[in-house]
Amino acid sequence: MQAGEYDLVVHPSNLWLTIHESIGHATELDRALGYEAAYAGTSFATPDGLGTLRYGSDLMHVTGDRTVEHGLSTTGWDDEGVATQSWDIVRDGTLVGYQARPPDRRAHRRRALERVRVRRLPGHVPIQRMANVSLQPVADGPSTDEIISGVEHGIYVMGDKSWSIDMQRYNFQFTGQRFYRIEHGRLTGMLKDVAYQATTTDFWGSMARVGGPGTWGSAVPSTAARASPGRWRRSATAAPPRCSPACAS
Repeated sequence: MQAGEYDLVVHPSNLWLTIHESIGHATELDRALGYEAAYAGTSFATPDGLGTLRYGSDLMHVTGDRTVEHGLSTTGWDDEGVATQSWDIVRDGTLVGYQARPPDRRAHRRRALERVRVRRLPGHVPIQRMANVSLQPVADGPSTDEIISGVEHGIYVMGDKSWSIDMQRYNFQFTGQRFYRIEHGRLTGMLKDVAYQATTTDFWGSMARVGGPGTWGSAVPSTAARASPGRWRRSATAAPPRCSPACAS
């Protein structure tokens, strides 16, 4: 298959990693403010774009959640005894929120932000840790088969493998484990060595269809390292399949 632009249908088993890298890390408030620049990098989603930055298409609704059942970042209360929350990060394609932690209250006041208080580990310098960040399904959205049936020429991607993304979480490339050719609404055979690449806003801005509640993938565990010396923490991501034109090779 030749490199070029194709309609790309991404299964939750692959899409979770794209969400984690291009949305989850990009919307950590300390990173967006530049506090992680020396170690993890910064973010293109800076606070001056809060409420105006077009992160994706109107179908894009991404939440941060410390309350979802079985989420690896789920907890009842933070270390200050404040109940945790679920909140919008991207709503109708626009950046509307960040992930933040209690000691960032000065940053909250400076940026007029009120976001979830994040539990931290005792004995460590407090840092922001990622919540359960997920792309929400569309209430009356299609099934996976219905999404595929609407594609004339495209690729269906399943499973996560390797990724590459810049320090601002803007330019990226992702691969997968299984790839299928889509012709006239049907899977017609497997492909190999496929990678899709885009900028974050182009990728999410081209999202044309999002699966319904029945397609929402179960939470996928992931780990993320932050701070120096590095510390690991697990989080979870869930998503329905999505379809859009994207660059693939």
